[in-house]
Amino acid sequence: MHGITTRWNWNRWVAAGATAYIGALGWSDIARADAVTDWHEIAANTLCSGLATPPRSGPTGLLDLAMVQIAVHDAVQSIGGKYKPYHTQVSGASGSPEAATAKAAHDVLVAFYAPKAEELGKTYKEYLAKKGLKEDDPGVAVGQKTAAAIIALRADDGRIPNPAFTGEEKVGMWRPTEPHKEMAGATLGAVKPFVIQSGSQFRPGPPPDLKSEQYATAYNEVKALGARTNSTRTPEQTELAKFYRSEHLCLIFQRTPRDAAIANVKSIDESARLMALVNIAMADAIITVWDSKRHFNFWRPLTAIREGENDGNPATAGDPSWMPFVDSGPHTPPYPDYTSGANGGTGAYTRMLANFFGKDDMTFTVTTTAPDVAQKTRTYNKFSDMATDMVNVRIYHGVHFRFADVAARDQGEKVADEVFKSVATPK
Repeated sequence: MHGITTRWNWNRWVAAGATAYIGALGWSDIARADAVTDWHEIAANTLCSGLATPPRSGPTGLLDLAMVQIAVHDAVQSIGGKYKPYHTQVSGASGSPEAATAKAAHDVLVAFYAPKAEELGKTYKEYLAKKGLKEDDPGVAVGQKTAAAIIALRADDGRIPNPAFTGEEKVGMWRPTEPHKEMAGATLGAVKPFVIQSGSQFRPGPPPDLKSEQYATAYNEVKALGARTNSTRTPEQTELAKFYRSEHLCLIFQRTPRDAAIANVKSIDESARLMALVNIAMADAIITVWDSKRHFNFWRPLTAIREGENDGNPATAGDPSWMPFVDSGPHTPPYPDYTSGANGGTGAYTRMLANFFGKDDMTFTVTTTAPDVAQKTRTYNKFSDMATDMVNVRIYHGVHFRFADVAARDQGEKVADEVFKSVATPK
C-alpha cells in the first residue's frame, strides 16, 4: 500500500487535537464494551496520531480505518455471526471472536502505522491476556486471514503517488493558499470505492454561478459569520465552532458512532456490523467528496472574498485582508471548497446510524477534545441534528460556502443508504 505523497497530510492536521486524548494505547486505558469497540478506539487513536507510514494525505486514513473494521467484521461473522462478510468467509472458522477481532485490527494497523508496531504489539498481547485468551486461540488465525485478505484486496486501489495538482489562477477556481503548494489527496476521488460504483456516482450539480443571487447570499453569509475579526457570530455560534474545530474532527468522527455502539448494541456481531457499515460509508463518502473537489475545483471563501471585486457580482464586496475564523494549516484547508469533507463524513455516519437503529430520533452525546470550549459534550436527540450543526459549523469556521456543505451532507447520506443496503446483510 502507498500513501499519496504531498506537502500536507490529514494526520498532521489532527495531531494537535489527538495528542492529549491518545496517551498510551494500552488496553487498560480504553472502553470495555466489547472487543470491537475496544479495538476501534485503538485504531481511531492510531489513525489520529499522525504516525502513518507513508503519511496519509487528506483524509486518506479513513480508508485505512474502513479496512480495519472490514477485517474485524469478516473475522467476527466467520465465527458464527449473523451477517454476510464483506469479502472473506474463513472456512471452518472457530475460536474466540474477541481474539479474532484483536488480531484482525492489529494486523491491518501494523501494515499502515509502522511507528506504532511495537506499541500495538504490546497492546495486543496485553489485551489477550486480560481477556484470558491464548495467542494460539483458533480465533487468532481467523483474524489474521481476514486482515491479510482485505490488505491484498485493496493493494491496487489507486492510492499511489501522482502528479501534484495546483489548481488554476482563474476567477472562481481554487488555487493553493500559503503555506500550501498543492492539493492534498489530489487523486483520492479516483480511488476505488468500497461499495459504490465510483467517486462520481453521487457527484452533485455544479456550484452556483458567481453572478447569481444564490452565490452572493452564500458569499456574504460566510464573510460575516466566518470572519476571524469583526464577525457577526453570536457567542453560541462561536462556541459551536470551537467545539468542532478542524483539528479535533478526526476523533469526534470516530468516537461518536463508537459511543452509540457501546450504549446501544448488545452483541459482538452487531457491533462489528455497525462499525464496519459506519466506516465504509465514511470512506466512500470521502472518495465521493474528493471527486467533486477535483472535478469542480471551486475556490474557497478565503480566495473568493479577497478577490470579491473581480467576480462580476455587484453584491459581493471584496476584502483583501479577510481571514477565516479557524486556522487550518494555517489559513484554510489545501483543497477546493465544493464539496465539504467534514459534511460528507458527518452526513454518512449520522445517516448510517439512523439506518442501523431504524430511526433518526435517538439521544446521543458528542464529546470534543478541544481545550478552549466551556462545554466538552453536546447532547442531540436526532442524528440528523448533528449533521445540520456541521453544515453551520464549517460556515462559522470560514472555510466553506453553505452550498458546499449542504451538497456534501446529501452526498454522504446517499452513500450511507447505498452501503447499508449492500453490506453486512443477514446470512
